[in-house]
Amino acid sequence: MKNEHLIHIQFSPERSLQEQIREHLLEKIGNGLFSDKALPSCRKLASMLRVSRNTVVLVYDRLVDEGYLLSHQRSGYYVNPTASQQSVMPDDITPNGSTKPAQFWRKRFKTDVSQQRNIEKPSDWQRYPYPFIFGQPDHSLFPLNHWRECGRLAQRASVIKDWVSDSVDCDDPALIKQLQNNVLSKRGIHAKPEQILITIGTQNSLYLLAKLLTGKETSVGVEDPGYPDARNIFASHGAQIQPLSIDLQGLTVNPALYGCDYVYTTPSHQVPTNVTMSMPRRQALLDAAEEHDFIIIEDDYDSEVNLTAQPQPSLKSLDHHNRVIYVGSLSKSLSPGLRVGFMVADEALITAARQLRRLMYRHPPANNQRTCALFISMGYYDTYLRKLRSHYAEKWQIMRHSLETYLPHCMTNSTLGGSAFWLALPSGISSKELQHHAKQAGILIEAGDVHFASPNQQLQSYVRLGFFAIPEQKIQQGIHKLAEILDALSQQKY
Repeated sequence: MKNEHLIHIQFSPERSLQEQIREHLLEKIGNGLFSDKALPSCRKLASMLRVSRNTVVLVYDRLVDEGYLLSHQRSGYYVNPTASQQSVMPDDITPNGSTKPAQFWRKRFKTDVSQQRNIEKPSDWQRYPYPFIFGQPDHSLFPLNHWRECGRLAQRASVIKDWVSDSVDCDDPALIKQLQNNVLSKRGIHAKPEQILITIGTQNSLYLLAKLLTGKETSVGVEDPGYPDARNIFASHGAQIQPLSIDLQGLTVNPALYGCDYVYTTPSHQVPTNVTMSMPRRQALLDAAEEHDFIIIEDDYDSEVNLTAQPQPSLKSLDHHNRVIYVGSLSKSLSPGLRVGFMVADEALITAARQLRRLMYRHPPANNQRTCALFISMGYYDTYLRKLRSHYAEKWQIMRHSLETYLPHCMTNSTLGGSAFWLALPSGISSKELQHHAKQAGILIEAGDVHFASPNQQLQSYVRLGFFAIPEQKIQQGIHKLAEILDALSQQKY
């Protein structure tokens, strides 16, 4: 008894007991806890953990089958010496973790992105009662059972052979087909397989393009205000960033465009204002690209979250001169954590991007690609989109009504949906200041400064409020509280 160790596990209801017991025992075995003694008997361990004896028996028997444990009759279970070999650091070697940070590394960095301004979100956002944060979905809507079904189907013996091997630089043809038939076609895009590349999200697509197409002599036009990651990605590759103005019809077509080599735009729902580019403006932009010889990078951001009107056709669908590179993802429509994106462009560019991607990570995980393909092909994707639009449309209406009621002076434009609202603050009120006071009251909002290329030149401060993650019953109360905080700050100023 004196050699027995108390084993305690804080069980999580989200995982099976056997899984958690197994994981805990393997950790203890790896740490050498049972190197010279038997593990607790099944009955004893079951008593310690307050689980059934059969649960422990099943775990022990499986560890024996897998070679981690040896079962000695009438003696108990022991760690298999061949499975417990560890890389033990000799006593006379100092661990790397105890040395002082090397001073020479910073001088060796060829690219320093530490000073770039990025969107920041608290990792513990779920504990705040009013999370008006952008980019987080409503987890309760995700069709987990359908996704699990597709995951099981992707693991059938007849299917595993399609993705378990190294695909080198190829994408899953099943996913390419589904993108062609059920995703791109709805945006009016008809592309051949060799014109489509699977990426691990829009940021990855932009990084590949920046690496392939830009350098110190390259001018890239970006919307201002605009998507900070796009600005940062192109700037990190040495490109000269040209801020481009927007209005209520989207990106303005003016002489600032004409000297650009590439123009990055978010026409479906402009980031961050949510303005939808009008049809005349789309055609004017395409005409300017042909006349002044620049390439358009179309980030079809939030196109699937068009809640109140028929979506405008994508720029790529209107392109007759191969001047549009189309990038999209399944992040907003399916899952941000899935990291599945796609790029559609001329075959020559896709071939070059595929070769570059191979040097980085060969291809996105093939099992995820096949699961996505099955999810789309079985109709679950479209069903989920309809559910999302219906649910988010209700939230959008509540948000708009609440803002018109409590913060009418901050409204900036009439959007056609999208996943956030862009608000202009009263003169003299800093977005960072409001963000700080709101956070203290349990309200998370996003300061808009980061979206501007030169925030110091702003004449007015802005904030962005997302609404996907917040429970709809808390929206009105949260906006009311935010209005009270803003009113208090305004009174302090005057």
